[in-house]
This record gives sequence, structure tokens and C-alpha cells, in this order.
Amino acid sequence: MFSPQVSEKEHDEARQGEALVLENTTGKNSGRKLYIESYGCAMNFSDSEIVASIMMEMGFETTGEYKEADVVFINTCSIRENAEQRVRNRLREFKAVKAKNPGLVVGVLGCMAERLKAKFLEEEKLVDVVVGPDAYRDLPNLIDRVDDGNKAVNVLLSREETYADINPVRLNSNGISAFISIMRGCDNMCSFCVVPFTRGRERSRDAKSIIQEAQDLFNEGYREVTLLGQNVDSYKWSNEEGTEKVNFAQLLEMVAIVSPELRVRFSTSHPKDITDEVLETMAKYENICKYIHLPVQSGNSRVLELMNRTYDREWYINRVDAIRRILPGCAISTDVIAGFCSESEEEHQETLSMMDYVKYDFAYMFMYSERPGTLAAKRYADDVPEEVKKRRLTEIVNKQQQHSHERLLGQVGQVHKVLIDGFSKKSKDDYAGRNDQNATVVFPVDSRVKPGQYVNVLVEKCTTATLIGRIVG
Repeated sequence: MFSPQVSEKEHDEARQGEALVLENTTGKNSGRKLYIESYGCAMNFSDSEIVASIMMEMGFETTGEYKEADVVFINTCSIRENAEQRVRNRLREFKAVKAKNPGLVVGVLGCMAERLKAKFLEEEKLVDVVVGPDAYRDLPNLIDRVDDGNKAVNVLLSREETYADINPVRLNSNGISAFISIMRGCDNMCSFCVVPFTRGRERSRDAKSIIQEAQDLFNEGYREVTLLGQNVDSYKWSNEEGTEKVNFAQLLEMVAIVSPELRVRFSTSHPKDITDEVLETMAKYENICKYIHLPVQSGNSRVLELMNRTYDREWYINRVDAIRRILPGCAISTDVIAGFCSESEEEHQETLSMMDYVKYDFAYMFMYSERPGTLAAKRYADDVPEEVKKRRLTEIVNKQQQHSHERLLGQVGQVHKVLIDGFSKKSKDDYAGRNDQNATVVFPVDSRVKPGQYVNVLVEKCTTATLIGRIVG
């Protein structure tokens, strides 16, 4: 390990280098406006902040209204079929706007870019530019080509790109919570997943740049960071000489010691990689939140093998038991797929029994949706009838709603440390924030405190999704 400090001189030189590369494109884009719309996972939203930074260095301003924009980007998701359909529908809306404003540039970024570039550009003529998740540095060149009347594409994947030197523009930020991308890509090759094909191989970002970004955010007034990666537990960075090495547990500790007032979260963990060392680091630092997203996908070992998840039911239960032992009270959320290829009724019941064993605080639940190009699409028949998938998903959702409510009820009567995010969605008379376990807590506004501050809240009751209480102490 190394000292987490990066000198101000090193940091300033890196930013100056970035500015020099882009300054020659600034003038001609002055006054042009950029609108970005993001779909899917937190990584996509984090990537949009990187894109905004690059475009602002080119001279663009950002806008929250697409009808005011000169360039419109959609940052896409290919994980589910319905997400792709939403993006297509949105692009058709933008095409209608472009018909009235021919100078409008429409682009697709991210995970759908490589797979559907031909359809978007040639068959459906919905976009002018297509940019993959490793090609955002090429945006100055690509926008120039579009401005000259051409279509532009760069979907090349990289084994090195981490955007470590780019300072993200915090879009739609509350100034309190921010994402920090610590790695890109994925090596897991789950048979149902397109991410390794759309985001490339796994590579970890320079740990020094991560710590510097966390420090900068804290200095700017942010009080919570979420470390992002397709599989954060496999984070592993070393310098070129191999004399400095950092794994995820060590990185967590480095971020935690930036300040005890900086709350730290992370997503997503893979059951095959989450170690006792990570759990013990979480237990050691009060400001590392006691919340783990641990996707199970299925509770049956045969189905997990077909999914190429590289763990079985027993392994997953072992990791859950370790979390409960080392981090009592830790919240666990998950992902569940209903109706994967050849899943039997008995195997579905094993998923339900896994849910009963863990009692997840929250879950993302889906019917299996075959993704073109994946291992499952090539090898397995999507043979579970649609009505069976729907019924199984309903059973999973109903069970999770029950468990979520039980987990919230278990937090009633306790005092929770809550970071105030802002006003409640329902009333300006109430503040809302999240506790250590990532549960939303609502409580009356108190003039002595404001968003961005921590308060102790006594939870007195709950709904099916929210804790309700009052400030104490």
C-alpha cells in the first residue's frame, strides 16, 4: 500500500494537461448546449458525468431541456429488452424534434452503441453519432465530423481506459452524494449478461486518483460517495513497477480515512469475490455504510451453473452467514431472475427459499430476457413459457415486499444516523435521507439543521418502503 495523498502540484498538472488537449475545440462550440439522458445502472449515470466534462471542455454548456439543446445524447442500457425499447421510443421523439431543427445532433452513448450501431445509423436513421463507453475522449473529433455533415462512430473497446484523469461534472447533483467510478468492464462472463461485450474487459483505476477525487468531493462539501464497478470486489491496482498494490478492502479503508464525516458506499459486489477482509474493513470504520448489494440471480445450484455465476447455493449462503456474523444488522439487497432457461418449478422454489433464508432488504427482480450475443442465447433455449415467467416473478415480488416490510419494521424504535439529502418528495415540511442500511428515513424539518448534515433520528413507525421518525439529541 501507499500513502493516499496526491500532491496539489500533481493534481493541477493532470488537470492542465487535460485542458491543453481540448482547448483548441472550445471557441467554435461556445454557447452550444448539451442535453444528456441516462438509462440503466449507476455506471451509466457516472459515465454521463465524464461525457459532460469532456463536452464542457469543448465549450458546451449543459441544459436540462432537450428542446433547448444543440446536441442530445442518450446514454443507453442493454441489460433488459424493455430498456432498449424505451431508448428507441425516446430516439423517435428526438427525431421529430430534429425534423424541425436540422442542426440538432443526436447521439447514442454506452452499452447499446456497439450492438445496434448499424440499426440506429443506417436502417432507422435515428442518430448522427454512436459512441461506445471506452471512446468518450474521441468526442471532439466525432462532433467535428458530424458538424461537417457526416455520420460518426467509435465503439472500440479498450483494455486500459479508466478516465482516471477526467474530473466528472456532477449532473443534477444535490451537492451531497456523488459516484466515483473505480473500475470498468467485467471478466465474469455470466451467460445471461451483455456487459463484457459492451463494456469490455475488467481494469482498475489508479487508486491515487480515486482517493484524490474523494478528497476533492469532501472539500467541495459532499458528504457521501459511492464507489462504482461492475464487480467492485475484484478491484486490484498496482503501479507499473509492482511496488504498490491495492485490493478492494485496502481501497475502502483509504477512502474511509479521507474523513470520518465522508460516508462511503459501494456497488456492486459479486458473491464469488466478497471476502472476510472486505467485511472486516466495513466493521472497522463507522463511516463505511453497512449495506451490501449481493446479486443472487437464482437460489438453485444447477441454474447458477447454467448462468456461469461460478458459485453455488452453499457458497452464497456461506457469504450471507459471514455478513451476518461480521456485520450484525447489515442490510443486504439482491438481483433475482425469474424463469431462466430450463428452470423447473422445484428450482424456482429454491429461489423463494433462498429469499426466506436471507430476508433481503431490497431486490431488483426481473423475468429472464434473452440478450443477443450472450452465451445463454447461443447455447440454451429460452423455454420457460411467458405466463410461467410472469407467475414466478409475481411470487418473487410478493415475497420480497413482505421481507422488505419486515426488515423495516425491525428498525422501528431505534435511533439512526441519517444524512439529510433534502426535502421529502411528498412535503416540504419533512426532510428525507438515508440511514446506514440505505433505507429512506423521513422526519419533520428542523431549522437547526440543513441538507448535507448528519442527524440522529428516532424511528417511530414505517410504511412498506419508508421509515418515519423525528430528530433526537
